[in-house]
Amino acid sequence: MSKAWGLFVLPLISTATFANSNIDGLQCKDYFQPKNWQPLADLPKGAIDIQSDNVELQGVESAEFSGNVVISSNVMSLSAQAALIDKQQGLLNATGPLVFQDAYTLVYSTGMFANLKDYEFSLLGADYWLTQQNGHGSAEKLHATSNQVDLLNSSFTTCPGETPFWSIEASSIVMNRDSGWGETHNTVLKILDTPVVYVPYFTFPIDDRRKSGVLTPTIGSSSRRGLGIAVPYYLNLAPNYDATITPRYMSKKGTQLISEFRYLTQQHQGQLAVEFLEQDDSAKQLDERYLVNWTQNSYFDENWRASVDITNVSDDAYISDLDSQYANETDTQLYRTGQLSYLGEDWSVDLKVQNFEVLGNHTESYAVLPQLTFNHVTRNYQGFNWGLTGQISRFTNDELTVTDATRVHFEPGVSYDYNAHAWSFASNLSLMHTYYEQEGDEAFAQSRYKKSVSRTLPKLRLHGQLNLERPTNFILEQGTQTLEPQIQYLYTPKKDQSGIALYDTIKMQDDFFGLFREQRFSGVDFIAQANQFTLGATTRLFDNGNIERFNFSMGQILYLSDSAKPTEQSLESNPLTQTTQEFGSKNYNALFAAESMLHWHRRWYFSAGLQYDADEKELIQSHMTLDYRGSNKKLVQLNHHYASDVSGYEIDQIGLFSSLPINESWQLVASYHRDLTASRSVEVFAGLQYESCCWAVRITGKRQIQTDLNQTISRDDAIFDTSFGINFVLKGLGSKSRYDASQLLRSGIFGYRRPFFLNN
Repeated sequence: MSKAWGLFVLPLISTATFANSNIDGLQCKDYFQPKNWQPLADLPKGAIDIQSDNVELQGVESAEFSGNVVISSNVMSLSAQAALIDKQQGLLNATGPLVFQDAYTLVYSTGMFANLKDYEFSLLGADYWLTQQNGHGSAEKLHATSNQVDLLNSSFTTCPGETPFWSIEASSIVMNRDSGWGETHNTVLKILDTPVVYVPYFTFPIDDRRKSGVLTPTIGSSSRRGLGIAVPYYLNLAPNYDATITPRYMSKKGTQLISEFRYLTQQHQGQLAVEFLEQDDSAKQLDERYLVNWTQNSYFDENWRASVDITNVSDDAYISDLDSQYANETDTQLYRTGQLSYLGEDWSVDLKVQNFEVLGNHTESYAVLPQLTFNHVTRNYQGFNWGLTGQISRFTNDELTVTDATRVHFEPGVSYDYNAHAWSFASNLSLMHTYYEQEGDEAFAQSRYKKSVSRTLPKLRLHGQLNLERPTNFILEQGTQTLEPQIQYLYTPKKDQSGIALYDTIKMQDDFFGLFREQRFSGVDFIAQANQFTLGATTRLFDNGNIERFNFSMGQILYLSDSAKPTEQSLESNPLTQTTQEFGSKNYNALFAAESMLHWHRRWYFSAGLQYDADEKELIQSHMTLDYRGSNKKLVQLNHHYASDVSGYEIDQIGLFSSLPINESWQLVASYHRDLTASRSVEVFAGLQYESCCWAVRITGKRQIQTDLNQTISRDDAIFDTSFGINFVLKGLGSKSRYDASQLLRSGIFGYRRPFFLNN
């Protein structure tokens, strides 16, 4: 028979009380997973539907049901052998075997008692499963309220099967929905049903909220650092700031303390990190070794913003020797920059202080203390745009002949642009005026540098481009081919600049896109003479879905006067590097540059580029990348890089990245880079990782050239560092990370990057 009883809505042991960490159904979908529960259709809210073979009324407030009892409400269902309900006191007593299920939980039990008024429920001999995520276990007694579940003499695991890979057994497990965390008492961790460790008390997450506690340790070894163990401890200080403290033991160096503090407010976000090693056992000649990193971005309103990026180390070899996530081991300098910016409709202003910590035996760069940059544009005045850019800078460096300098630069200009579908034209005429006040050491008076010097130069740039296209069936059916020829004329007269030191000027990249720049050098300390045409063209192929499948670009600069050729222009006034070749590498009078991309299949990419000296018939630089990205995390990349002269060395290097899934759980990642000139490997890396819904392990090995910027080591005397690492995660006990193979490949000296993508 069936009868509706207007009792209280049953909250039971549902909701996020059992929502254990961020666990997905990876691999566990093949095992038993309870189906999501659905309420009985057309059941009034707050009512209970009861079906049974027999019912015996005990007055008007109580009834006893027996034989195939099924109790349903809007929030749960219960199947039992018998049930006694006292409507007046709000009590429910059911005997089993019984099955309870709601939107979150499936429980098999021998008996159940519920106080519906106080929302308290107790189940005896309970075996439970979670339906929204992986997790199950058993309990001698399960007691639940609206916000908490207590398990007595219980177990818990996120692994499938009768013999899970890991499980915990405890005298009590308490899961509190309000706090979002669970706690256990007298706990034994079992691996493959074998007791491994006893913990009197610990906590674990049951939802996405954060809580202080120990994170997953990292174990590794290195021929340079020895055996290493790092155990992070997370501090959830407040909703908008937290910290992580990591003791790191290295058998050959000692114990290092790594700390990170993160904060977030309405206007500011940033982090402060400090790494400290009191005494390096393998380098006793060094004092305390440390790293400090502070980054912050501030947004005061829609116009004003500020940023800070400061990294400081105790010695030049700190990063390559001790490794750090706050800098790359191949970095040769560290930034120390603070900037305040105003972005208006017509004006933009930047106030910046900047210093670089140069690593290795190199001359320190100039510090900028401070630099004010401004830019103003009056748009579309009779078809012209009038603009003014300027910069006021103060440079200091006590190690050089010119120790202090003030530079004032103004550049008014006018431009006229026209854009149409078939063609475009851009022109710019500007007048560059720069004034210097320079001071120096005792050798300054005998040097070529002048205490006060100014320079005024005009600059003219004219650039035109055609945009042609036609339908084509060549290679692509119903495709489109474009041809985009372009020509540029650039003129800057010759000017004697020998009395000016170089403060923030370097030679820029000579690739295809660099051919059309207005200047060959950054900054304004050296303005290269120009009287030249640049000719270039790009052709592209688009398929019928308007996806670019191929492009090819090439260009070359034609100099109209011998004095404008790069080899005729000297940079011997550079105080940082005393020769032109060191400063800008070689100069080329007939530089030809080309770039190409081929994307013939959605999974295959090819790119290549080169710079070639047509006069000397010499290859300057080249690069090539072949990239395959398959399904299921499959990745293979082959690359080659060549440079004829980098600090006096020829670079000829080939590299291979691969990420190959063995099956749904196992993944193999590897990379290999070889120096073809020296006939030796530069970096070898391999990693094997396993991941399931309940546990994961990653084993990595690496062999790479060891860099020591505290010492000068020749290219032929390279020393290699061999390292080994292991990470082990039991999912559901606090970890919520998923292993990303491509991110693992980016962690080496030569990091993997996807070609043709801006979000590398």
